[in-house]
Amino acid sequence: MSDFLLPPASVTLAGHAVTPIAWGMWRFAGVDVATARARIDAAFEAGVTLFDTADIYGCDTPGGFGSAEALLGDVFADAPGLRDTMVLATKGGIILGVPYDSSAPYLTSAIDISLRRLRTDHVELWQIHRPDLLTHPQESARALEDAHGAGKIGAIGVSNFTPAQTAALAKFLPVPLVSHQSEFSPLHLAPLFDGIFDQTMGEGMSFLAWSPLGGGRLGDPKDERAQAIAALLDAKATEYGVSRAAATYSWVMAHPAHPIPIVGTQNPDRIKDIPQAFVPRWTRAEWYALLQTSMGENLP
Repeated sequence: MSDFLLPPASVTLAGHAVTPIAWGMWRFAGVDVATARARIDAAFEAGVTLFDTADIYGCDTPGGFGSAEALLGDVFADAPGLRDTMVLATKGGIILGVPYDSSAPYLTSAIDISLRRLRTDHVELWQIHRPDLLTHPQESARALEDAHGAGKIGAIGVSNFTPAQTAALAKFLPVPLVSHQSEFSPLHLAPLFDGIFDQTMGEGMSFLAWSPLGGGRLGDPKDERAQAIAALLDAKATEYGVSRAAATYSWVMAHPAHPIPIVGTQNPDRIKDIPQAFVPRWTRAEWYALLQTSMGENLP
C-alpha cells in the first residue's frame, strides 16, 4: 500500500466526471476572441474539462460586469462545438455597490442573463456567489428549484458559504447542493477547520478551491510565513522536477475532500503546465509539516 497521499484521477461534479483541477476566468475578459480561444484550447490540451466563471468576472475591465461570460459566449459563437466539450460552472448574486442579492426575482434574472451572455441554454453548475444576509434561504431555493426544473441549471452549488448557511439552503431544496467553492491554499487554511471540508465529505459534495496559490502570494512570497511555505514547496518541486505552482496544487489535491484547484493563470504556456500538478507525491508527514509551517505552530 502506498505511503503517499494521491490525488484522484477524476472526480464527479454535478453528475459529470471531471479532471480534479479546473481553469478559472476571473481575469479572462478584456482580450479578443482569438486570444480567449487560445487560452481555452490550452486548458483543453492540459486535460481540463471543468471551466469556472461568474457574471461579475470582468467587472474591472472596460467591458464591465458580465464581460467574461460575454467573451466566452463569443468564443462559443465562433466555435459552436466547443460548448459541448466542457463542464461549465458560473455564479451570480453579487451586485457592485449593493453588494449581494439572492432574492428570487434577482436570481431568476441573473441566471437568464448569464445564459444569454454565454449563448447557451444551460450550465452544468450554477452557484450563489456569496450569501445574501437579507434573503431567506427558502426564497433563494424557490428560484433555484425553478431554474433547475426548467433545465437551465444542471446542478446547484454555493460559494463562500458557511456550513450553517449551506445547510439552511439545502433544507428548502428538493435536490442536493453539489458543491462548495471557497478559498483554500497553503496560506488560507480555513476549510480545514471551519467545517467546510467536513460538510463536503459528509454530504458527498465537491469542493472548488479558489486562489489555491494564495492570490499570487506564493509566487512572490514577501513575508516570513509565505517564504517558509514556499521553501517547502520548492523542495517538493525540485524533488519531482515541477514548478512551485504544481507542487502547491498537488498539496491542495491531497486532502481527502478532493479539493479541485481553480487555476487562474491566463498565460497559455502556464496553462499547459497544469498536468505537472499530478506528478508530486506527499507523505503524510510532509503534508502536515507544510500545514504546521503555515499555522506557525505544531498541532497538539
